[in-house]
Amino acid sequence: MRYNVCLILLVPILALAAGPARFTIGTVDTVGGTTYDNQFGGPSWRTLANSAGHGIYVVWMYSASMSGSTFPDRNIRFNYYDRALQKWVYADSVDFLLRGVNAFARRTGYGGIDVDTGGTPYISCHTTLGGATRPWIAKGQTGGYSDSIGLPACLWPPVAVGQNGAVHILPLTSSYDLVYCRIAPDSWPHWSTPLTGITPSPGFPSQNIAASKVSSKVALVWEVSQSRQAYQMHSTDGGLTWGSSAALTPPDAYGGDTLTGFGIQSLYPFYDRHDRLHIVANLWPVVNDTALVMPSQIWHYCPDNLPQWSRIQVAGCNPAHMSGSVGDNATYACRPTIGEDQTGSLYVVWEQFDSLNVEPTTSRLRADIFMAQDSGDNGTGWQPSVRITDQGTWSCRFPSAIDYFEDDTFRLSYLIDQVAGFYPAQGAVSRNPVVVQKVSLPLGIVEGKRPAVPSLELSAAPNPFGRKTTINYQLVRAGSVALTVHDVAGKAVRRLACGPQPAGLHSVLWDGKDVRGSVLPAGIYFCTLENGAKRISRKLVLTE
Repeated sequence: MRYNVCLILLVPILALAAGPARFTIGTVDTVGGTTYDNQFGGPSWRTLANSAGHGIYVVWMYSASMSGSTFPDRNIRFNYYDRALQKWVYADSVDFLLRGVNAFARRTGYGGIDVDTGGTPYISCHTTLGGATRPWIAKGQTGGYSDSIGLPACLWPPVAVGQNGAVHILPLTSSYDLVYCRIAPDSWPHWSTPLTGITPSPGFPSQNIAASKVSSKVALVWEVSQSRQAYQMHSTDGGLTWGSSAALTPPDAYGGDTLTGFGIQSLYPFYDRHDRLHIVANLWPVVNDTALVMPSQIWHYCPDNLPQWSRIQVAGCNPAHMSGSVGDNATYACRPTIGEDQTGSLYVVWEQFDSLNVEPTTSRLRADIFMAQDSGDNGTGWQPSVRITDQGTWSCRFPSAIDYFEDDTFRLSYLIDQVAGFYPAQGAVSRNPVVVQKVSLPLGIVEGKRPAVPSLELSAAPNPFGRKTTINYQLVRAGSVALTVHDVAGKAVRRLACGPQPAGLHSVLWDGKDVRGSVLPAGIYFCTLENGAKRISRKLVLTE
């Protein structure tokens, strides 16, 4: 069986108290906010997780402080969507910075989330315990905490929970050495003896971890900043024993004398419901030992595929068109994360910068969120990517795809940075919404191969309509566009768009009037989209 996915388009972001209204694919729930921009220095960790049959958890690093750089109120905060109530439980406040609740009883930072097979969330962080910075885990919504005093001093702990309930983390020491720790099943809250001496050490916080929900497999992945290479290590018995670390050889993404390197924002591992490992990464070109932030490529790796690597996205522009810098710890396209639906289709989201959209106060480029779906073949091929946020005077950062969704709605979380940068390291403090975006995916089931993605898409909603309808269209490639409304005799009555436009999704409102502003009579009309040599038309029914 193969599935064709059609995106439901263009519904305004809801309930944002900061910044102007803007349009995106799907709908957006504002679940919280923060003034702490720098959510992750390395790859994104999981911040959005499905609790099967119950709801959805989202976490972020929170602060409401508007001055200084100490952020005394910093914490890992979470919100919860209750499927039975059909609402976010901690989202009643008018001020979005007050939405959500703290997961920990003291100042914490840099964490993630995973949910066990019974639906219980585990939220990670690091904090000061016993006079040292140590990992700390919260279990459930009521704040049961792990016994972290026995752990070595380490920080930045991504978390994963396995099929048997074992809890796994992969923090770093202050000298950037990797440390693996686990809480065995039925041993909560006590940690087993940590595994140290994992080599080669990364030299920067760039590690990540995943655990299977259907077996005892666990995967550790990390990037070594000095060599720009990546490594992996695996356990098949829930973290009791480990194989040796092995290089994750990148594809020849750039060719010729240009080497391929892994960005520090790379490496997001994920086990699907068939127990297959997937890793998504952003790759950058290395020329004369210098890594370039552009062009950047997003790739997918699965050891069960042949070939094992498949390219998802190439992102870049003419260097002369770069109006600003992407900022620290970023490449032009980076921080990919991955999830799957109930049919096994894979979805990847990442942040990608816009060379022409620059924040004037910081000279940093602003970013949007992009999304791609595989072609129904376990990630061997990928459909064209879609930008799912619209450019504006904000920057969308640190996306996380939901790990698994059991309905027809794909979800992702991200931060809307009102002043592009990495505050407190860069830029100015700002009140930044944390949102969960929902993209409806009605699945049309067809046998055999998935049909090719059309070069043009055109729709209108509502249709039939009374005086106002939104016409949505998608361009796979940039080019000259003409969008025209004709009557049944073929006479052009209104030109809605004309001229060059970029690839992606566009929309325009038609008010049922002609070019002179006169109200047209009710009846049947046709909207025609022309893009180069390609042409597509749709019938419109004006009811009044």
